[in-house]
Amino acid sequence: MSMKATFADFSVHPARLANTEVRHDDGRFAGSHLVLGAGGSVTMEFEVEDPADIPQATLTMTALVSKLGPEPGYAPVDVLLQGEALAEGLTVPGGGDLPQDNVFAVPGHLLKAGTNILEIRSSAKARSMFWLYRVTLDPVGERGRSERARTAQAAQNSVFTYRTERRPAHGSSSRSWQAALRLLFHIDRDERSLPAQLGWQGDDGTETAISFQSNMSDFHGVHRAADGTAYEYRGRLTGRWPYAEGMPDTPISGAHHLHRFRTEEGWGGGWHRSHDLRLLVDDGGPAPVERVTWRDQRGNSGVAVLHTLAHEVEATGVEASSEFEEAGEVAENLISESRDKWLADEDVALLDFALARPAALTSYTLTSANDFAERDPRDWTLLGSHDGSTWTPLDVRIGERFTDRFETREFFLRPHADRPAFRHYRLDITRNSGGNETQLTGVRFIEAPAGKGFTGYYQRYNEGPIGYRGTPAPSAPPVLPAPRLASDLDAAVASLTETAQSLAALAARLRNN
Repeated sequence: MSMKATFADFSVHPARLANTEVRHDDGRFAGSHLVLGAGGSVTMEFEVEDPADIPQATLTMTALVSKLGPEPGYAPVDVLLQGEALAEGLTVPGGGDLPQDNVFAVPGHLLKAGTNILEIRSSAKARSMFWLYRVTLDPVGERGRSERARTAQAAQNSVFTYRTERRPAHGSSSRSWQAALRLLFHIDRDERSLPAQLGWQGDDGTETAISFQSNMSDFHGVHRAADGTAYEYRGRLTGRWPYAEGMPDTPISGAHHLHRFRTEEGWGGGWHRSHDLRLLVDDGGPAPVERVTWRDQRGNSGVAVLHTLAHEVEATGVEASSEFEEAGEVAENLISESRDKWLADEDVALLDFALARPAALTSYTLTSANDFAERDPRDWTLLGSHDGSTWTPLDVRIGERFTDRFETREFFLRPHADRPAFRHYRLDITRNSGGNETQLTGVRFIEAPAGKGFTGYYQRYNEGPIGYRGTPAPSAPPVLPAPRLASDLDAAVASLTETAQSLAALAARLRNN
């Protein structure tokens, strides 16, 4: 590679740098940019390995000029490479709120092997401040490489906390902001891009939408409380960390709102494995988040609606007190994927199911058959057994009704902290809905929820939306951070040394005695 990714990012302090050293005169850091007064300058020294491979380079300078009261500002700059001007008296637009990308073509002959010097000088005639946000430099054939490297480096610290404030919307302009609960979030699907916008909704009806400064230092947005009151909402960054699985010194250790999903994307008529997604939004409120939306700084966006996943336990066999074998309306149909039914020639019936493994059920489902509603079960008892001989009642239903054909209804068992995991389950139908025969199409058994999953969509900045879904992913085993591990090892060595010295002293005393 003829030149490494080269950038200076002044949105953080100290500046985030790659392949460059920076110094400045008459400049100061101002939260999200470097401020140059009249006559101020920034000098960047960067390395080039082989300039012969770079016929031309692309220099991007992101900057803004401060206002002069109500008027646009004035702070022309000169841009020089090895002392030769790339631009003289350049007037960057002033008076706006968004920094501008200024792109220059750098002739290849100005680059040299070894150290190169780039200077940005604010004119001594400047009447306002020159705000410099970042500078990137790439071979023309690799334009954008340094910017991608910059955003990837910035995205390594992907856990954020903010001090927040809010005030009622449409209130008096003199009304002050009031302190609100801190915000903690982490969103990562391994794309190394910081969020630009974030929204979430709690299961109590609260809703929030915010937009970030490009350097993540601040956000502004709206918040609607559970009672419907709308607020302006803003925050200031107070902490930022890299995510580390299981590390106890991170701010998300023990956070109950962290979800990790194994995801799939839906396209081409099927579902395809995608990056794992880690999702944490904790606004300090009591209600868990049930929907999250985001857009990152590359323009990718996504929506995830969280929901509880239940786990169906496979039934490997079923026996019935009666079935209509001549028509194929047998009990095995109840555990198949077909819509064929089971039919008994009585108004009562017993169905005994064997599961693939013992399971402590939280619910079960019954699906009505294709015809004759009077054959639907109305009263029944569900029982469980370890051996298929001794039965324990689990759920009793009286007067149940199905309102449609092929209707699936779910019946929940009463919560029980110590419910046994049974291998056999019996459905004892003691009354149907008035017919001489009894029938069903399906029976399913569901154990404790497997955790939270999500359904949504994902859209890359240059493509259309695609399906997006996720299931819980196992977490890696906890690990100690390197500094903690080193200190623990040092302590262990010291302890062993002290023990060895004590044993040696004891042995010497014994010999002397």
